[in-house]
Amino acid sequence: MFIQSVQKLDALLFAAICAVSMAVQAFDAPPATKPAVKADAHDHAEVGPHKGALIELGEEEYHAEFVLDEKKHTVSIYLMDGAIKNYVSIPAKEITVTLKHDGKLESSKLKATPQKTDPAGLSSMFTLKDEEFVEDLHHKGSDPRLMLKIDGKPFSAKIDHDHKDHDHKDEAKLKPKK
Repeated sequence: MFIQSVQKLDALLFAAICAVSMAVQAFDAPPATKPAVKADAHDHAEVGPHKGALIELGEEEYHAEFVLDEKKHTVSIYLMDGAIKNYVSIPAKEITVTLKHDGKLESSKLKATPQKTDPAGLSSMFTLKDEEFVEDLHHKGSDPRLMLKIDGKPFSAKIDHDHKDHDHKDEAKLKPKK
C-alpha cells in the first residue's frame, strides 16, 4: 500500500510539474493576435531588375515593376514578391492602369505576356503598346494607378512615373517638323 501511495504521489507531482511548465511556456509566448514582424520596409532595391520604378502593393506584400519604353511606346509591368526576389504569376489575362486625361479618367488594359518561367496559364508580366497612352503618362496630373488582384485580393497603387531617369530630347526626333 505504501508503494501505491508513493506512485500516486509521484504521478500527482509529475502532473503538477507539467502543468506549471506549460503555464510558464504559455506566459512567455507572444499573444496570437500580435502581427508578424516584417522586414524593414525598404530592405530592397529602389528600382526593379529591369531598371523600372517599383510599386508597392499592400504593405510590402508584393511589388510591381513599371517599365516604360519610350521608343517602342510600350509599358510593361512585372509582378514580384515583397522582397523583389521572385516573380509572382497570376491567372489574370489582363491588368488595368488608369490615368486622368483632359479631366476624365481613362483605363487601359495590359495583356498577360507570360515569361518563360511562368507556369502554364499564369503570367507575371503584362504589357501594352500604345503611343497615346505613353504620351498621356507624361501629362501633369495624370496620376496613373495600377489595379489588379493577387490570390483574390484586390490591389490599387499609385504609379510614380519619375522623369528624372530620362529626358525627352529624343521625342523631338519622333515628331514631324512643321
